[in-house]
Amino acid sequence: MDKDRIAGSAKDFAGKVESTVGDMAGDAKTQAEGRAREAAGAVQNLYGQAKDAARDATDAAVNYAKDAYENSGDTVRSGQHAVAKTVQENPLGALLVAGGIGFALALLMTRPPRRPPPRWRY
Repeated sequence: MDKDRIAGSAKDFAGKVESTVGDMAGDAKTQAEGRAREAAGAVQNLYGQAKDAARDATDAAVNYAKDAYENSGDTVRSGQHAVAKTVQENPLGALLVAGGIGFALALLMTRPPRRPPPRWRY
């Protein structure tokens, strides 16, 4: 919990008490000061909550990145095993897929470059 949240809650509570005392005493100045302190406390509390949320999001992102980095080798190895197993189970299908990818790459590489549209002169 952020110290701004604690300080904001304390100001909010003190402002409520001061506002209530102003209501009971009939003093408009004390009542207004209490409401102002209450508002300042609420703002500071919200600021602390935002800082906490940002800190939590940052920690979650860091933990996710660490997990991804630590497990990346396992993921690559399991992907390699899955591809190898699929090729062993269906060699003809794997050959057709590889041939199709090669054909598509050949078409893309031998394609003539795009020409700009002709300019009309009058």
